[in-house]
Amino acid sequence: MANLALIDDHLLMRNGLSGLISKLGHKVILEAGNGAEMIDRLNPAQLPEIVLLDVSMPVMNGYETARWLTEHYPDIRILALSMQVQEGAIIRMIKAGARGYLLKDADPQQLKEAIHEVLSKGFYFSDLVNGKLIHAISSPDEKMKALNILDSLSERELLFLKYACSELTYKEIADKLCISPRTVDGYRDVLFEKLQIKTRVGLALFAIKNEIVTLD
Repeated sequence: MANLALIDDHLLMRNGLSGLISKLGHKVILEAGNGAEMIDRLNPAQLPEIVLLDVSMPVMNGYETARWLTEHYPDIRILALSMQVQEGAIIRMIKAGARGYLLKDADPQQLKEAIHEVLSKGFYFSDLVNGKLIHAISSPDEKMKALNILDSLSERELLFLKYACSELTYKEIADKLCISPRTVDGYRDVLFEKLQIKTRVGLALFAIKNEIVTLD
């Protein structure tokens, strides 16, 4: 029996998964609606062996949560859960530290197999995901270019980008980040150059397309 954590912003999804995991002989010791909630509820004295992690969540998404877990608790194995089959999403989660990637419409047997493989071998990828990865490696395109750009952004630049997608003025963003308006202008100009974008609307579109922010 393994201890698992469920991180998903849909309560019904968590409830269904929790019941299924119990039937498979494992135990859910932590549930949260996003990465920030998970961090608040994580008990260092009782860590899960596997975190079933949704990709698209508000506040702190799967990519950010996976990076945090990899940095602070590298022994915890991350199994990503998503409805997304895009190569970009899969590769970003793997780069962030995921040991496996499972689609939410997978059948219970696949979940059982995924948990077993992650526990025994350290990783799990379905035939579909493997095919996507092979295609991405053999056919680099604009998605891969966007991923490389995302990897080049610092945490502060990503945070500024999130705030730039809100209704906050640049001065209010400066206050949020505890920096000067001139520094905010610097972040903006750096992102304009890195992303080859000229407007704040362009920044928002890039952030939405690459799931740095989500529309709820």
